[in-house]
Amino acid sequence: MAKKKGKKFDQIIDAAVAVIAENGYHHSQVSKIAKKAGVADGTIYLYFKNKEDILISLFEEKMGRFVERSKEKLAHESDVEEKLKLLIEMHLRQLEADYDLAIVTQLELRQSNIDLRNRINEVLKGYLGLIDSILREGMETGFFARNLDVRMARQVIFGAIDEVVTNWVMKDHKYELVPLAEPLNKMLLSGLRS
Repeated sequence: MAKKKGKKFDQIIDAAVAVIAENGYHHSQVSKIAKKAGVADGTIYLYFKNKEDILISLFEEKMGRFVERSKEKLAHESDVEEKLKLLIEMHLRQLEADYDLAIVTQLELRQSNIDLRNRINEVLKGYLGLIDSILREGMETGFFARNLDVRMARQVIFGAIDEVVTNWVMKDHKYELVPLAEPLNKMLLSGLRS
């Protein structure tokens, strides 16, 4: 089923983020999402197969847009160190600006079944590819060691960013997230360059 895009699609996605953040995925009925979006329950099914499809679609939309914006910004930066810092900063900035989305990505997506997690991992590949491209560029330019284990380095980078955001969500966003980008970048770089 090809997804219809447009104003109502975006309304439903945004409503789903808010409803899932407030109620948790398992307690978020399609009817609550429809009400929040200001559409009839049946309208949801013109765009999505079921609640699981809404969750995957919202992650695809939000992550897809983030990856595209990141690619554009990274293309204008030539320094590997700055590229990594920019990616970290953009990740933190997006989630600091949308606490509901942070709750959904850091908590709710992880409580899903194995099939759903596999689909989420497919969506995540675009983002992980950005990290890989920064690492490979750093290896080619000699910024990182030529024998760097890209897969492990990617896991360390993503895991560190992810844990910083999860901790911020768990502490009810009581501090600013974006200022942590620079120290996190420095810490990661010191480990990657040693």
